[in-house]
Amino acid sequence: MSATKSKPVNISKVLSIIMGGGQGTRLFPLTRERSKPAVPLAGKYRLVDIPISNCINSGMRRIYLLTQFNSASLHRHISQSYKFDHFSGGFVEILAAEQSFKDTSWYQGTADAVRKNLVHFLNHDFEYALILSGDQLYRMDFSKMVQQHAASRAHLTIATLPVPRDQAGALGIMQIDKESRITRFVEKPTDPDVLASLRIPQDFKADLDLEPDSEQYLASMGIYIFNRDILLQLLDNDKPDFGKNIIPEAIQSHRVVSYIYQGYWEDIGTIRSYFEANLNCTTELPAFDFFDMQAPIFTRPRFLPGSKINGAEIDHAIIADGCIINHCHIEHSIVGVRCIVDTGSHIHRSILMGGDYFESQAMIKTNEDQGRPKIGIGKNTRIENAIIDKNARIGDNCVISPQGKPENLDHELYYIRDGIVIIPKNGVVPHGTII
Repeated sequence: MSATKSKPVNISKVLSIIMGGGQGTRLFPLTRERSKPAVPLAGKYRLVDIPISNCINSGMRRIYLLTQFNSASLHRHISQSYKFDHFSGGFVEILAAEQSFKDTSWYQGTADAVRKNLVHFLNHDFEYALILSGDQLYRMDFSKMVQQHAASRAHLTIATLPVPRDQAGALGIMQIDKESRITRFVEKPTDPDVLASLRIPQDFKADLDLEPDSEQYLASMGIYIFNRDILLQLLDNDKPDFGKNIIPEAIQSHRVVSYIYQGYWEDIGTIRSYFEANLNCTTELPAFDFFDMQAPIFTRPRFLPGSKINGAEIDHAIIADGCIINHCHIEHSIVGVRCIVDTGSHIHRSILMGGDYFESQAMIKTNEDQGRPKIGIGKNTRIENAIIDKNARIGDNCVISPQGKPENLDHELYYIRDGIVIIPKNGVVPHGTII
């Protein structure tokens, strides 16, 4: 399962294309006013910072981001975060879906989004196109994948991940031969006989350093490398999606190879996966380490003051910049930028996204006169298993918890998804409210 050696590939010949995501309905209401890649992550980042940082750390600095839905905050974040000098030739550029005289339709899928922007891509000198998702959490050196792609003389390389049986039914599963060439692809297999036929063979497990008695499958990560000419060839049609249309056919007609990745990877596709991936960052040995300075995660520099802690009890928590934490108790939680938590409150297993700005005393008084709490968490409030989105106003003496409530619920003040209470962006929870 090893590729033949060849001379190193010039990484500057790679063009990176990040898919900005569709409507993000499974992450609603976090995507009510923003696109999936713009959803905050780990207190101070956005989801899109992950693929962009992976590209930069891999030496790939020509990056396009394709967007369509609720993209204003994403555009603002990109423009304020990623600026290269004039001499490096690097850029992170947004290509928003647009109507033209020739085509009035929006993006119909991932392949359609790339196809509609080929005119922009072909202005660049590149040999390989790296196509990524904007809503996954992982750390990968793409240069290694590119080197294997070239050495194996692949037309298309797909990054794959060994997964256990209980995850295989929700992913696209690949079957490979001893040269790592993909011979078969089944999208979300559920039939037990089909699943059994897709298992990683016993003699492959030693090469992959997998447990001999484990039942593992190779799942597509939605990360692709195309040769330039092959990309043009495979997009010379009207098929909308890579995963559903282009790749299954390419496996039959082209040399499609698997690049096997064996690290942490999480598809942030649902509220539950988003919630658990964030809270995992508060553990002592998180699955994804933001403290790894060999491959740092970049984001917008905000120039905020250091957070102020006034007698609070904090246990296994992440506190971002510019917070004021008064005499309260916070455990297993993330406290985002500019977050204010007042005296006597208790925050447990929750994500507080913080605020986009600090309120002045005049603004606080105006809101108080209107019976509205200030931005942040009020006094003597208890919050558990919840996500408090940006600029939310949570009053004094409130209780926010999903206990005793259905898994999914829509309310004028809040939402419940996957058993997690969500206070939407700019939401207001009046003093004394019990959810």
